[in-house]
Amino acid sequence: MSFMEAIILGVIQGLTEFLPVSSSGHLELGKALLGDTSLPQDSMMFTIVLHLATALSTLVIFRAEVSQVIRGIFRFSNNAELQFTIKIVISMVPAAAVGFLFSQEMERLFDRQIILVGAMLWLTGGLLFVADRAKRTDKEVSFSHAIVVGIAQAIAILPGISRSGATIATAVLLGIDRSKAASFSFLMVVPLILGKVAKDILDGGINLYDENLSVLGTGFLAAFVTGLFACQWMIKLVRNAQLRYFSYYCFIVGSLAIGYTVNTL
Repeated sequence: MSFMEAIILGVIQGLTEFLPVSSSGHLELGKALLGDTSLPQDSMMFTIVLHLATALSTLVIFRAEVSQVIRGIFRFSNNAELQFTIKIVISMVPAAAVGFLFSQEMERLFDRQIILVGAMLWLTGGLLFVADRAKRTDKEVSFSHAIVVGIAQAIAILPGISRSGATIATAVLLGIDRSKAASFSFLMVVPLILGKVAKDILDGGINLYDENLSVLGTGFLAAFVTGLFACQWMIKLVRNAQLRYFSYYCFIVGSLAIGYTVNTL
């Protein structure tokens, strides 16, 4: 992979991690269009590094909320900070279980499965379209909400289903305030990404060597910087109920992905 390809994929990740159009799906489409021939494990490693970059950009944008979570961890009284932390933890359980039990199966799904990506983008588009029509969105995130949104996040591990789109749309359909839905969606994935990276490092799944370190670093920086802008932009879009425009985009890109695959068979 060249430096330019790493920058392009990093920008794609930075934008699509926060916009509800599936970062994993767009990365797979980008790799296919760029002619990436990496082995599945190398391709997955690059994807993980880019996700780490956007996780760190999330921490920067939501540093106040992150401080709230940290305070909740060290305060054992029944307060709002502790409850918020527990909700974040609860929301992580479904995706963590899927990742732990089906990690090898998930890796195979990230090996240029373009038809799957196209179909899942259509599913994402439908979910966004329905959610954008929700009228009453003024609730706080409850413990039961955290479980349901967590299940949506677990399903969104599939490439082509937008994680942010699935979790934000699910939260909005549950009646949760749009701004709080976006904040909760972005924060709930950070511990999972950091945990995944830590696990891969300990298991030897991430091997850094001279030939790929500079390329990974280039993609990381591109994703981090782009993510800082995209995260703030997405919060405004969700607040203003503009998810339907992304549903149209998902329908179009999903159709193109399927058509591209059929034409190359």
